[in-house]
Parts: sequence; C-alpha cells; structure tokens
Amino acid sequence: MRKQVMVFALSAATLAVAPACATKGFVRESVGEVNEKVTTLGKTVEETQERVRQNEQKIGEVDSKAAAANSAASSAQKSAEAASGQAQEVGKRADARSSAIEAETRKLIFETVISEDSGKFKFGAAELPDEAKAAIDQMVNQLKADKKAVWIEIEGHTDSVGDAKYNEKLGMERAEAVKKYLYEQHQVPLHKMNTISYGEDKPASDNKTRDGRAQNRRVVIKVLA
Repeated sequence: MRKQVMVFALSAATLAVAPACATKGFVRESVGEVNEKVTTLGKTVEETQERVRQNEQKIGEVDSKAAAANSAASSAQKSAEAASGQAQEVGKRADARSSAIEAETRKLIFETVISEDSGKFKFGAAELPDEAKAAIDQMVNQLKADKKAVWIEIEGHTDSVGDAKYNEKLGMERAEAVKKYLYEQHQVPLHKMNTISYGEDKPASDNKTRDGRAQNRRVVIKVLA
C-alpha cells in the first residue's frame, strides 16, 4: 500500500513538472526567434540607412555639379554679351569714322543751323519744335530744286552746362532727331546721312552769356556734294 502511494506521488510530481519544462522551452525558442528577427531587422535598417546616406551624398554631388555648370553657363553668357556689345561699339565707331572720312573728301554746298536763339532747340531737350521742322523743310526743298547727288552730315552741339558725357549724349540725340525727321518726312536715304555729336567741344559763341549758350545749343546740317 505504501509503495502504491509513493508511485502515485512520483507520477503526480512528474506530470506537474513536465508542462512547466515544456513552457520554458517554448519561451526560450520564441525569444530566440524574436531576437534573431530583431537582429536581422537591425542589420536591414543599418543597410538602408547606409544606402540613403550614399544616395544623399550622390545627390549632393550632382547638385554641386549642376550649380557649377549653371554658374559657368551664366558667366559664359555674360562674356558673350559683353563681347557682342564691344563688337557693336567698335562697328559703330568704324562706321562713323568711315563716314567722316568720306565727308572730308566732299565739297560743302551749304549748311543750315538750328539753334535755340532762333526759337528752336530748348535747354536739355532733343525734340524738334515746329520752327526746326520748317527750317529743315526749306532746306529739303532747296535740295530737290538743285537735283544734285548729295551727302548730309548732321552735327549735334550743346552748351557747357552739365556733365561732358551727358552733353555728348544730348548732342547725338539732337542730331538723330533731325536724321529721323529727314528720313520719315522726306524719305532721305539713311546711308546718305551721317550723325556726329561734338557735345560742348565746339561752341559757336561764349558759354558765359545766356545768349551765347542759346546759340551753342544747336544742330548743324551740312550738305555736301
């Protein structure tokens, strides 16, 4: 009877311990799998981060190269524009010089002076007033009556008030205004006319007086043959 009790007790103890051992084993196995997955996932994240870092570095290099290329292109364009401007300026000077040389070889027939003292060009202005247009019309009628092949040189002049560069520009604007009127109103060919500005360099009278300055603000139209 005592042996039977002992056997029953051992059997019960075995049955009680067996599930506990099985549960711990399952937990250890599950934890191991989780740890392995976490480790694998950690490596994957690190690899992804490294790829992202490398891609960002490559993108940065591409952006730097693109910025450098844009800068170089902009610099090249500015250089080309500057060279074009210089070429145009040289061309204008060459044309003006060529026209001046041609004019020097011609004979002066007559000239017309349009100045402020006769109610024409005003101080600081380049617009043609009616009096100036009337003087030009009279000159053209004379040319038509003469029927000669002529060359017209138009000189722009100013007084000495103000900056010399400004006066040179103003003198050219006055000369160009006369040239434009001759072309648009009387169909004088552009290649038969030459404009030049002397600014304040060739005064017709004394710049110290009001009347003298009025005479210096003028355009001289020379007709050559």
